[in-house]
Amino acid sequence: MKVIASSIRKGNVIEQDGKLYVVVTAENIHPGKGTPVSQIEMRRISDGVKISERFKTTDQVEKATIEERNFTFLYEDADGFHFMNPETYDQVQVPKDVVGTQAAYLQENMTVKLSMHDVVPVAIALPQRVTLEVVETEPVTKGQTASSSYKPAVLSNGVRTGVPAHITVGTRIVVMTEDGSYCERAKD
Repeated sequence: MKVIASSIRKGNVIEQDGKLYVVVTAENIHPGKGTPVSQIEMRRISDGVKISERFKTTDQVEKATIEERNFTFLYEDADGFHFMNPETYDQVQVPKDVVGTQAAYLQENMTVKLSMHDVVPVAIALPQRVTLEVVETEPVTKGQTASSSYKPAVLSNGVRTGVPAHITVGTRIVVMTEDGSYCERAKD
């Protein structure tokens, strides 16, 4: 189905020259003088090659038909990440380059949305928030009130983030999967 270039967003799959591409970044640029353009960085699904394209915002782009389904994360091995469809119990293997940097936030039995083109997984969407444990941080400084300053911390998945001063080692916190930022203390 054809859509205008300015409506393309990150995670969309577009078809160009008979090949499928997943959009990594999409930015609409409106220069002071001249025609507005859409700068789209995309990764070819077949071999992982990244390319950058610039379209006029009114250009027509072929958007591929994608089916989104819920899958449960099972495990990771040398071949990639393995997911299971909870309705049919079919297992699907997702290459490491499709999961990318989000791999750190994957937890066993986590439900994710996989975007499939025919039977090929092309993109993954994790839950917005995930609960992790702080394994390393500076000790609490006595007398430090609740201020907006954050101290560095290492989480159980190895990701570094900033946490408020009252968070100690062993505390479970909720972080955003998009950028790894601290959200709140876990309620469990």
